[in-house]
Amino acid sequence: MNLDRLLSKLGEWLRGTGPESDVVVSTRIRLARNLADHPFTNRANLHQKSEVEAKIRDCVTKLEVPGSLSYIDISKLDAIDRQFLVERQLISRELANVMEGPRGAAFDERESVSLMVNEEDQLRLQVMRSGLALEAAWEEIDRIDDMIEAKLNYAFHEQFGYLTACPTNVGTGMRASVKLHLPALGMTKQIEKAFKALQKINLVVRGLYGEGSRASGDFYQISNQITLGKSEASALADIREVITEILRYERMARTALVRENRQALLDRVARAVGTLQSATMMTSEETMELLSSVRLGIHLKLLDDVSLQLVNELFLHSQPAHLQKLMGEPLDGEARNSARARYLRSRLRELGASAN
Repeated sequence: MNLDRLLSKLGEWLRGTGPESDVVVSTRIRLARNLADHPFTNRANLHQKSEVEAKIRDCVTKLEVPGSLSYIDISKLDAIDRQFLVERQLISRELANVMEGPRGAAFDERESVSLMVNEEDQLRLQVMRSGLALEAAWEEIDRIDDMIEAKLNYAFHEQFGYLTACPTNVGTGMRASVKLHLPALGMTKQIEKAFKALQKINLVVRGLYGEGSRASGDFYQISNQITLGKSEASALADIREVITEILRYERMARTALVRENRQALLDRVARAVGTLQSATMMTSEETMELLSSVRLGIHLKLLDDVSLQLVNELFLHSQPAHLQKLMGEPLDGEARNSARARYLRSRLRELGASAN
């Protein structure tokens, strides 16, 4: 499969069209599964990993899902292509850079369904939806999981549930996460207040790319931590309750900013656009921070001529692997920062964007 063809479109998680999409970027539900009678990935040798990979590949490529699944041998990709798939959130950083030996991934045309083979667990399924769509994502992944389980014998214990490589995933094996854009809470120093109750109900906050990533550009990911002794429905209800509260806090903060500090907010948005239109060097972190302000300006109607779709496209295309693919050559350090700034300048100058 030629991954370059993905450059011309956005994946499901950045489509920006789902419910509550002014604050909620996307919803993801992931299931961890392993095969019975096969050593788990961290205990398997190369031959055993190859057997598992072939068995799962044969199954998932025949699944009847809307839009056929494309299967990729991850072990044969170069570093940029592996990072490219990580940036599109189709595979994990662990599958890309940590795991060794036979491993693969499958995803559909919309990039809403993704399956990873021989990650920490032998099979990781994930379904993504734009906006807040926990129930829709759960229904889809449950259906796919049932289809696979009808063909493959999962490692399952009557008392403990689905068996996984990490004890924290035993039980349902489900991790549900919601990506949020919370610039107003950050600007008003209320972010800790909004998150303070999460640990009490075993929810965790991470950066945009999940475990091991730090918050950047006011993007956060909230997910459940416990999968044993709690049903999928109960875990989803906990997350929805918390997300609803955080949505309320963020919208209240946005309203207060517009009412009390409109000129300062307008200046922040205008400076972000101006910097993106004129800078000659730009890091990934700087780009995310500036695009965060632009995104806020769009939702508060402070900005003309820039669409949310364009902001999402700029965000994705300015990531290291996407940028190098667009430029057609490997880039490091200053060369990459210079190319990023050049790309951003050209896209925004075409629009003549301005703040209201």
